[in-house]
Amino acid sequence: MQEIIAFNEQRAEIYWWLSSLFAKELTNEDLEHYQSYEIRTFLDGLAQTPELSKPMENVKTSLNQLLDREEAQLELAADFCGLFLSTPKTGALPYASMYVGETGLLNDKPAQDMVKLMSEYGISQRKEFNEPADHLAIQLDFLGNLIIRSNEQKQPEQTEELMQAQLAFLKQHLLNWLPAFAKDCQQRDKFGFYAAVSQLLLAFCQLDEAFLIGE
Repeated sequence: MQEIIAFNEQRAEIYWWLSSLFAKELTNEDLEHYQSYEIRTFLDGLAQTPELSKPMENVKTSLNQLLDREEAQLELAADFCGLFLSTPKTGALPYASMYVGETGLLNDKPAQDMVKLMSEYGISQRKEFNEPADHLAIQLDFLGNLIIRSNEQKQPEQTEELMQAQLAFLKQHLLNWLPAFAKDCQQRDKFGFYAAVSQLLLAFCQLDEAFLIGE
């Protein structure tokens, strides 16, 4: 039981970390932290999983290339804005509504569904992050919290119910649009950091789906 709890905590931490990458531009302090031994050890650990090895190596390559990029923080912030704060024609807007919504507009049904889910599980959106509820960062943060919620249950049946809820969320709210989103990032991110991160996210979600199914 303790092994599952620890494993779930690791899963949640990875989702929260990925959420942070899509929530805002990285600061100079963030970039310095990504070159630290602590973070590199964390990334190397993820790369040991065969399904994550290639996308993680791409992330690490991009981080290494940042060392040679002039005005790295400003340039990476420009990449973030060009991808995630632009238009559907030029960027890869990180909202489910843009990919699976009925109108392709923000606050479409995917956003409404997320609001209902967060209310159902009593998981609140961070007040400082004022975005529609179907923003990728919000979805990943929600999933991390849902994982931790399963660790808090006293009865195995309740834990299993929440594990199944995680699986349903992955299938119905993330994996139904992440492949197209990751493809857009690959095509439109010239430097490649966010393209690599989006591919890592997709690979991790697919791996997590297999875990929850029991494969």
